[in-house]
Amino acid sequence: MKRKVNTKNVIIIVFIIVGLILTLILVNKKNFIKKDNSNQNEQKEVIENFKNFEIKKVQDYSEKHHLELNIVYEFSDDIEKDFVISSNLEGKKLSVIVSKGSIPLTTYQELKVNELGKVPIMMYHGIREKTSNSTGTIGGNVDKDGYNRTPDAFREDLEFYYQNNYRMVRLIDYANDLIETELGKSPLILTFDDGNADNFKVIGKNADGSLKFDPDSAIGILEEFKKKYPDFKVTATFFLTGALCNQPDYNQEIMKWLVANGYDIGNHTKNHLDIKTASSSRVQQEIVYVYQQLDEIIPNKYVPIIALPFGSPYSKSHSNYKYVLKSTDQNKTYETEVALRVGWEPEVSPFDKTFDRTYLKRCRAYDNNGQEFDIKMVFKMLEKTRYISDGEKDFITIPKDLETRLKEIDKKIITY
Repeated sequence: MKRKVNTKNVIIIVFIIVGLILTLILVNKKNFIKKDNSNQNEQKEVIENFKNFEIKKVQDYSEKHHLELNIVYEFSDDIEKDFVISSNLEGKKLSVIVSKGSIPLTTYQELKVNELGKVPIMMYHGIREKTSNSTGTIGGNVDKDGYNRTPDAFREDLEFYYQNNYRMVRLIDYANDLIETELGKSPLILTFDDGNADNFKVIGKNADGSLKFDPDSAIGILEEFKKKYPDFKVTATFFLTGALCNQPDYNQEIMKWLVANGYDIGNHTKNHLDIKTASSSRVQQEIVYVYQQLDEIIPNKYVPIIALPFGSPYSKSHSNYKYVLKSTDQNKTYETEVALRVGWEPEVSPFDKTFDRTYLKRCRAYDNNGQEFDIKMVFKMLEKTRYISDGEKDFITIPKDLETRLKEIDKKIITY
């Protein structure tokens, strides 16, 4: 006699088996995820904890985990010798900066560290080729007064600065006592007046829609050096008139690109005004006009700095000078923190008692056979007077005999 199969029981058994299989799968998956997260957490913990690890332990760890270890040594007052200051792990490459301990005074003496030395603020205008109408006859000058340089001359200038251990810093940082140049190197500031199109000439756009600059424009050359020397922190401040970058189709894009890529933008008055001879109302109108444009296009991203057209007025006692520092027009008021003259020689350290950020001198970047404060003359002068950094932002290092020149400042002072 055939036994009748209970369909209901079979269905229940099948459900139980399926349930057991799904449970096993979920448990295994959970364990896998937990294990994977555990590995991630372990890796994250190691990265966060490399700081203050003794380098020997880091080397052992790297060998055990087959990592490519790159070690750089730096002086540090905060981290003990042979312990890690900072680390970075990317894939199988581990980079660590290891402390050499405090800098001995003999190192400052050997490098002639002097943070009361002078700083060159270099003044450029146009970067362009010579033409049949050019009046410049010396070196890389395009015009006889040397306000415009050829692209090759500008490249040579940058190479000269780099090879002579100068490193670029932002003008606004210098004005605010924030020089972070590496040990043994000297700060250098680049400025460009007038917003000439050849400073940032756009020749089209790249495949990704970004601006494509003429490789012989100032920006083209600066970006070239940024790639050539990764340790050469490339930056400059561009002072614009009412015409902005003199490229109506691209003005706003250029300005946004500049501030997004490490450059600064400041004020040069609407019409390159001679402040000495203008009325007080005209001075204010011209200054406020440019600030308003900057406010509309790059709000909170420009610097409150004015480069005085013609270097005028030639004295802070001039009746119009107060409007350089604070201007009002149509109920809009702007305050300027830093003002630049045309000048001729390097400026003093921001830590010097005589430092006045509202009236800073600049050096004209031109050739004149080593005379009248051309590049050759200026940097010859700097051989004995240049600012040489201790590499630390939190304290100031100077020769002992210069102590009386140091202004009051909330930083640790080291003398030798």
